[in-house]
Amino acid sequence: MDLKADVIVVGGGPCGSFTAFKMAKLNVKVLVCEEHSEIGVPSHCAGHVSLQGLKQLGLHLPKEVIENEIRSAIFYSPSGFEFKVQFAAPVTYVLNRTLFDRFLAGLAEKAGAEYRVGTRVDSLLADSGRVSGVLTNNEALKSKLVIDCEGCSSLLLKKARLPTLDRTLVVQGVEAEVDKIEAVEKETVEVYLGQKYAPGFYAWIIPRRDGSAKIGLATSRGNTKACLKRLISHHPKAKSKLGGSEIVRISYHPITLGGPLTPSYHDGLLIVGDAASQVKPTTGGGIIMGLNCAQIASETAYEAIKQGDTSSTFLSIYQKQWKEKISFDMAVMRRMRLLLNRLSDRQLDKIIAMSSQLGLDKSLTQVGDIDFQGRGMRPLFRSPAAWTIAMYTIISSLVSPF
Repeated sequence: MDLKADVIVVGGGPCGSFTAFKMAKLNVKVLVCEEHSEIGVPSHCAGHVSLQGLKQLGLHLPKEVIENEIRSAIFYSPSGFEFKVQFAAPVTYVLNRTLFDRFLAGLAEKAGAEYRVGTRVDSLLADSGRVSGVLTNNEALKSKLVIDCEGCSSLLLKKARLPTLDRTLVVQGVEAEVDKIEAVEKETVEVYLGQKYAPGFYAWIIPRRDGSAKIGLATSRGNTKACLKRLISHHPKAKSKLGGSEIVRISYHPITLGGPLTPSYHDGLLIVGDAASQVKPTTGGGIIMGLNCAQIASETAYEAIKQGDTSSTFLSIYQKQWKEKISFDMAVMRRMRLLLNRLSDRQLDKIIAMSSQLGLDKSLTQVGDIDFQGRGMRPLFRSPAAWTIAMYTIISSLVSPF
């Protein structure tokens, strides 16, 4: 068999490039196939990530990648009630996603990975039921192992008739950039809740240092563009901040909230990132979770190549290890998402008002990890305010009008 590489990675996004980087450092011959002509273009994500998550992954970003540092968040109810959480120091970065993607790809290339941009992978190659490479728009590329980092579309898995992510919990997102915003604190993210504006998810304003901002939302039903227009023109708080803004860029993309795909491996194949639904069901954030799983995938791939065993039995180590890392937190966040989806706008008004009145903000500043939210929220168990609001939220969801 004429091998093009030990491992072919499908997709040059963060998970694909981080996987390639880690494997190339271990002297695995890696080829990354990216369908677009440029890494990081088009950008489909706000790039809002935790400092702690990046630090744990050993990633130290160049200054030009970081568009802002965030140290607080304001949550708005559908009627405009607000609740603010303020941290003593920055807890998240706003990233330029194009530059971030190129930074990770640069690390991979320097470590020895090969990139083919403008190379669309049309399907997986199979040999006696085992994945043995990919079929691109130009040729068949053979490899010992394929790692699917194609994103939420899961086209390759569908074509191969393999299990894909839970489509019942996929929301449709719209991400836009505006030239300016009014009366928004430069280090504060704003979150807008409610079925009226973002059914099944939420909307956001993420400011940049230069006075521009990233705005967006996702919905489980209805037209996303219409929902965004409604937020800008009708929300009692958002309209005053965005009324004088002009949208300079807009994109649309799905977000998977159903929790991780299993199995995430097959003979000759590993599935990583959005393709494996390794995304936080609460916030839709997939970068830190995906990169953690990418690191595990790269280590599994290295051992598989070293042992000469890319069977599903051997590759199951990947799923076992990522489950140990994230499954508890993912299960907690999925339950939280399902609960939130059942709340009416009136109930959300009440919850946000209660959170402010009972001083929940002080308890939330003690949350240990905003990525691994199941474990990170354990300090809340000591808070009477948190228990009061949690009980109200649970009871309200049980008597939801939906």
